[in-house]
Order: sequence, then structure tokens, then C-alpha cells
Amino acid sequence: MALRAVRGAVQLDADEREHLLASTRELVAAVMSANGLHVDDLVSIQFTCTPDLHSEFPAVAARELGMGDVPLMCSVEVDVAGALPRVVRLMALAETPATRAQVQHVYLRGAAALRRDIAQ
Repeated sequence: MALRAVRGAVQLDADEREHLLASTRELVAAVMSANGLHVDDLVSIQFTCTPDLHSEFPAVAARELGMGDVPLMCSVEVDVAGALPRVVRLMALAETPATRAQVQHVYLRGAAALRRDIAQ
């Protein structure tokens, strides 16, 4: 098994608590599914939000998915002029037999524009 970093992002329609939680759950579930991961495979997840999102911590959504014993952390993304607004990003560290080239990074909705080269 190797330790791999898996990236993902989702753009929200609005900074509303339930929308942020639902979108983050969707993102986490998509990352897990695309990579055949289970909660026990996770080492940790780092979430970031653009500075315009402040209705809730994205880690709450991961906890709602049963990740109570996975170390989770949230922070604010760098505030760059012209950056895509209302984006939740994640980087999950996971133990997996997948090679780096086999890891599937997941970019949902408008966040696909962040990485058109690898977005699903």
C-alpha cells in the first residue's frame, strides 16, 4: 500500500449552510467512490474554502458521513483576485494500492474549471 493524496473541489451556488454540507458530502462521496476508498483507508482530509464561504465548516459534512475518527482540518484558501468564488477544496491522504497515475481527482460543477486536464 502507498500513501496517496487525492484532490477534489466543488463550486457552490450560494453560501448557505445546508447547501455547503450537501455539496461537501457529495464531493467526499465522489472522491471515495472514484478511488475505491473506504473510511479505514483515510489518513486525514484537509478542507479549504474560498474566503466568501463562512456558513459552516466542511469537516462537519465528513463527520456526517461517518468519519468521526479521521483527522479533519479546515482552513481558508488564499484570497487571489479573480479566483473562482464559493469553492470547497479537499486533499485526502489515503492508503491505497493505486499508483499516482491511477488516482482519480474529482472536480464537480463549476470547480471543473480549476483543473480541466483532470476533472471528471
